[in-house]
Amino acid sequence: MTLPPETSWTRESSAPAEDQQSSAFLWIRAIFRWVLAGGFFFSVCPVLILLGVFVDPRRNDGPQRWLCRTVVRLAGARVEVRRSAGFDPNKVCFFVSNHVNLFDPFVLYSVIPQFIRGLELESHFRIPVYGWLMKRFGNVPVPGVSRPSDLKRMWRMTRAAVDQGVSLVVFPEGGRTITGRVGPFRDGAFRMAQDFGTAITPVSIVGSFAFNRKTSWMLRPATIVVWLHDAIETGGGSKRDAAELRDQVWRAVSEPVHASMSEGAAGESAPAGKTKA
Repeated sequence: MTLPPETSWTRESSAPAEDQQSSAFLWIRAIFRWVLAGGFFFSVCPVLILLGVFVDPRRNDGPQRWLCRTVVRLAGARVEVRRSAGFDPNKVCFFVSNHVNLFDPFVLYSVIPQFIRGLELESHFRIPVYGWLMKRFGNVPVPGVSRPSDLKRMWRMTRAAVDQGVSLVVFPEGGRTITGRVGPFRDGAFRMAQDFGTAITPVSIVGSFAFNRKTSWMLRPATIVVWLHDAIETGGGSKRDAAELRDQVWRAVSEPVHASMSEGAAGESAPAGKTKA
């Protein structure tokens, strides 16, 4: 008895099963990676924080970078760096970056070649364990409600960090993207930079949306490329000048990101910014 030849229908019917197997494998892999990265972070970070009580934070910077690099590697991502010809690794500045997922701070801390801290939403400091760790780490809380007293406190803490030679990482979108594109920037960081006379270094995180995104716990194998652009000098100026500075930085940050999405951003106009700090 001869068997009928394989038809296109039988070949196509096997495709959903293969897709399901592939999806199941990716989810098992993601769960394994989350357990590895999370377990490592919450076991090692408290030790480094405790060490920071007795050792100057700048001398403790190397182990903290090792922690961040290892967390990203255990989560399954590779990281590459692209520096512009005019990038100054020693300039105290605001590193202004797009924000994609929870791993962005780890990625940036592992590749920016100087002592840095970050501006972080105040609500994050109320997360059990993590919030305490970030407070001890020295991040500056950004209030979710624009009360004058809270804004003055943030302004004062930011100024103190800059005066001590500490560069600060800022995510001016105010949250993680859900499309992969760079959203509009809020004005607060740019007004502070002008008031302090502190330079801004635009930073583009490319490829991180393929690795992990806000709407999913999936961790996919990916290569993340961080672009460190030339610093932009600031100082003085009006609110109008702050808006122009914001749009200039937005274009620098978004161009590599949108180009990687096959939506070349050359000449693209910045979206309307937000006035909230």
